[in-house]
Amino acid sequence: MGSPGRRRLSRARIDAGAVLVSLLAAVRLAAAQGIAAPLESDPTPGTVLTRENADRYRTLIPPSIGWALDRGLEIHVIASTPIPLEPARLAATEKYSPQVRLSDDKLRLLNYVAGLPFPLADASSEDAAVKLMFNYENRIALDDLDVRNFECDTGSLAPDRPMLVEKHFEMGHFRRLYYVGRLYHEPMPTWSTPDGIRYREALYPLLEPFDLKGVGFTYNRYLDPARQDDSWLYYPLLKRARRLSTAARSEALFGQDTDIDSYGGYAGNIAWMDWKLLGMKRVLGAMHTEHFPGQWAKGAADFLFDDNWEVREVYVLEGRSKLPGYAYSRRVIYLDRHSYVIPYTELYDQGGQLWKAWVNQWKIGRKPFPEAKRAVYGYDQQFIPAITMFDMQLDHATRCQVPSARYPGEEGWYANFGAGEGSTEEAFNLSAIIAGGR
Repeated sequence: MGSPGRRRLSRARIDAGAVLVSLLAAVRLAAAQGIAAPLESDPTPGTVLTRENADRYRTLIPPSIGWALDRGLEIHVIASTPIPLEPARLAATEKYSPQVRLSDDKLRLLNYVAGLPFPLADASSEDAAVKLMFNYENRIALDDLDVRNFECDTGSLAPDRPMLVEKHFEMGHFRRLYYVGRLYHEPMPTWSTPDGIRYREALYPLLEPFDLKGVGFTYNRYLDPARQDDSWLYYPLLKRARRLSTAARSEALFGQDTDIDSYGGYAGNIAWMDWKLLGMKRVLGAMHTEHFPGQWAKGAADFLFDDNWEVREVYVLEGRSKLPGYAYSRRVIYLDRHSYVIPYTELYDQGGQLWKAWVNQWKIGRKPFPEAKRAVYGYDQQFIPAITMFDMQLDHATRCQVPSARYPGEEGWYANFGAGEGSTEEAFNLSAIIAGGR
């Protein structure tokens, strides 16, 4: 017979194994469920929300979306549908999440490799808000991404007319290359770099308007939370590159409304904000839309896309910047509880008043449209055919079709292709930005 100490050690190992199996089963179950259970008070599929009936469903409508409804937006309601994790991300979550911890200062992940770091984050815990934001950050991670040939219009709004376009922008490429959490191409899961880069991003070249032709932007995001981004903006007409401060990422550039930190709903560093979980809420979000490219609404609501919306459960998170000179007093992020992507974000001015909103149109599927030949995936991929950022104080908006309808047949979204679609390290160098602007 074994000694009592050995028997206790054996039981401890069995108990630990049972806990791990239970955890992995819970992760898989959470990923499979993925939708909010319908309530009697929810709009039924087929309902069209307008300014006339919006009060009946006001609890499902955040202030910014209510503002858009008052401008004539129509919300077409469909049944809620799950947004599953890709098989590789689910497997990585199951394998690595049990070992992940927050650092004592809550600014970084310890022992993180790939997948969601905290798939079973407890909303009642003290660290819930920052854990949920780390889930978001690693949910949208890709080995690489190239978004091509998209356009944006910026202009003034009024309750009695369509958007008055002041400036039209066309962009060649928006790229990202991740060095951590890689799931599809070697080196994986980590591509080590001497200075600890988490990902690199580049937007270039601007094709229109003429006075900004050739402008490009690139930056590095680092794993070290104390290290700020290396951000550079290149102006061909001035023949110079301008380095941007971290606070400048909150500034709208070139007369339009978007800021770099708002891309996708939030693109800033998790460590640069103090995070607070305000609660959970049921809202309407555009998560399983049909149109590709995005299609604009009619009349005075044409600053937003016209497509399907569904009831989603979200975490409502508040982020307050630690940086002096930051444009916004706070961001309120609506984070989908099951998929960890953002349907929309609301931004407040320094006086605490609602100022702007960023709204994403999500399309989930294995290809962006039925005829696509290249951007085809063996799992449900996330596409964003349209985004809008609108300013409710100045009656102004910037709307983007991704890709532009001016490029018939453009598949637009090329994710996890490795070097096959040009997302090489060299593509993110400032020299490449300068060459692309010539």
